Amino acid sequence: MNQISHSKKTSSTMFRSLRGWRISIPIIIGLLVVVYMFWGEFDYAEFKNINFTKHALIWFICALCMMFFRDIGYIIRLKIISESKLTWLQCLRVILLWEFTSAVTPSAIGGTPFAIIYISKENISVGKSSAMVMLTAFLDEFYFLIMFPLVLILADFDSVFTFSSLYSDGINWSTKFMYFALIGYSLKAGFVLLVFYGLFINPCAVKKMLFRIFSFRFLRKWRRRIVKVGSDIMNASISYKGKSWKFWLSTLLATFLSWTSRYWVVNFLFLLFFVVPEHFIIFARQLVMWIMMIVLPSPGGSGFSEFLFSEFLGEFIPYMYLVPILAVLWRIVTYYTYLIIGAFMLPTWIKKKF
Repeated sequence: MNQISHSKKTSSTMFRSLRGWRISIPIIIGLLVVVYMFWGEFDYAEFKNINFTKHALIWFICALCMMFFRDIGYIIRLKIISESKLTWLQCLRVILLWEFTSAVTPSAIGGTPFAIIYISKENISVGKSSAMVMLTAFLDEFYFLIMFPLVLILADFDSVFTFSSLYSDGINWSTKFMYFALIGYSLKAGFVLLVFYGLFINPCAVKKMLFRIFSFRFLRKWRRRIVKVGSDIMNASISYKGKSWKFWLSTLLATFLSWTSRYWVVNFLFLLFFVVPEHFIIFARQLVMWIMMIVLPSPGGSGFSEFLFSEFLGEFIPYMYLVPILAVLWRIVTYYTYLIIGAFMLPTWIKKKF
């Protein structure tokens, strides 16, 4: 009973942290960066000359469809990982709430702690919920582990990292961004290797290792959280170690559908205004952008995401005044939509589940 009471108290404390001011932080940060981008770049006279045709509407619908496929991939994956214990409606609800909390928490943390609560409140045990969330994290990072070197090979390293800054008087930022990407990739690779060893080889050894590492005085304040990660790996190993190749193939395909669809949103938004010459390079740079966002402290990567958009993708946009417009459209489709949906869903969900 004490454990249940403690769990409810912890959950209540976590959700109290998602107050209105926390939701407003990423919006304010993003708006400030967008204002900076608009300042001196937006040309209203040029903007009035744009002709929005039916083709533009079609491309915008295609961009929305990419986000739809992204969510469909997540829902299918959650359905498979839950072994059909969750209904399609429950999977949809969990994914939308998960995306909302990811949008209002720092990129390095994401909505993982809340996701365990969301799933457990759908009549799934806490142990099983933590195992499911751990496996989804593993699959997501595995996608980046495979795709990052692959796109660098296919797209050519120089094409991905060599470009001129739009807002820094022509200074080349490629080296600095490359360091960000390598740090992010190293963190993801380390996580994948750790979880892989824990899932398929020796979960007990991983938990003991994490406990010993975080027993040092300067790391002790994170020990409880890290030991929880070790427990989640053990739960995931018990639940999924003996699964068939069909299980792993289907979850990997669903993961690839989700993330690849996300990265095609920008390509279709660009087609609203102009012909896109380098579709794959744009896709590759978006993947690199997402890897860099793991080292950012701001909620959902707000502010830095808009800045990265202009720096990484600005050279493909033929008119400077379109850069902030497209950055705003991109964030509305891929980010602010989940903030709005979650802000309406979460209070009702809390009243119902608590």
